[in-house]
Amino acid sequence: MSGNRPSTRSVIAVCANQAWNLVNFRAGLIEALLEQGFTVEAIAPADAAMEGRLRAMGCGFTPLSIDSAGLSPTRDLGSFLAIWRILNRLRPAAWLSWTIKPNVYGSLAAGMLGIPAFPNVSGLGTAFIRRNLLTLIATQLYRTGFRRAPAVFFQNTDDRDLFIKGRMVRATQARLLPGSGVDPDYWCPPNDQRGQPRRFLMLARIVADKGVREYVEAARAVRSRWADARFILIGEVGAANRTAIPREEVQSWIAEGIIEHRAPVADVRPDIAAADVIVLPSYREGLSRVLLEAAAMCRPIVTTDAPGCRDIVSDGHNGFLCKVRDPASLAEAMDRAAALSDAEWSVMGQASRARIVSGFSQNRVTALYLQALAEAGVRPAA
Repeated sequence: MSGNRPSTRSVIAVCANQAWNLVNFRAGLIEALLEQGFTVEAIAPADAAMEGRLRAMGCGFTPLSIDSAGLSPTRDLGSFLAIWRILNRLRPAAWLSWTIKPNVYGSLAAGMLGIPAFPNVSGLGTAFIRRNLLTLIATQLYRTGFRRAPAVFFQNTDDRDLFIKGRMVRATQARLLPGSGVDPDYWCPPNDQRGQPRRFLMLARIVADKGVREYVEAARAVRSRWADARFILIGEVGAANRTAIPREEVQSWIAEGIIEHRAPVADVRPDIAAADVIVLPSYREGLSRVLLEAAAMCRPIVTTDAPGCRDIVSDGHNGFLCKVRDPASLAEAMDRAAALSDAEWSVMGQASRARIVSGFSQNRVTALYLQALAEAGVRPAA
């Protein structure tokens, strides 16, 4: 499968395994590409609501059938062929992708067609959290898919170094980003007032790798010492993930009265503003978007000493770190947060926001993307 037709110099293809990902995490980059004079074609599984929002931003939209969490070689071959056909038809100036399968199969198809690919490794997922045969397969897929990419973006140094050491990328390809970046003007605290003291909030998919079970177990311990503490969990039950927690288990926690569960909402700013502390006991992240948003809104954070989490929190400065997969360590960190005075809470929250404004802004991420595109000779047609 090779092609030599010229690229459509003004088109940039952007792809993720959910259109929601492009709307919520990549809007700033998409807007910058449009302002630069590119035409942007969004590629993702069909989603009428998100397609409407992407088109309202000025994007085209091409639906893509992709099995995000499955391991079927047949379905994965189908995903690769679908991406190849789309790219062969569009002949874009560049392929920008996020999430595992668009990264691997998209970069491979783009390389075969002579299209520069710029994958973003925004997290390693289960394959690298639990090392097994799947890890070996994923390693080889990354190594093959990324071979021709001019640049591969990473969101933390641990992931970057792991890929270089594993020869999945060359050191000259690897670029470091401050996550997806956030807009500090949008993620801005409504005021300097503290939310309800000891109101803990976890925002995550209801999957084991996010540390949901550890959060629940720690909540039991913390409540035994702080009777007024509340533990809220906002996230999707039944997520397409191999470590998804059964609905029945979540219902048992609710019935026990240990957590309050809510479905995901389009705008989580009111929930973050109403919380005292944001908690994410994840096993590993690319660079947690939730923590970036919470920090921008002046909230102290409790999270794990894990890649993509510890990059945002300095223990005792703007939050507290705990050990991975350790409910007792998490409970101890939550206890420390529960004991904060109003003055201590305010100082810690301001430190969180200052960290985001100085190093994790959306504008910085956009500038790094535009720089990489320009270095690869990707510019809009005159």
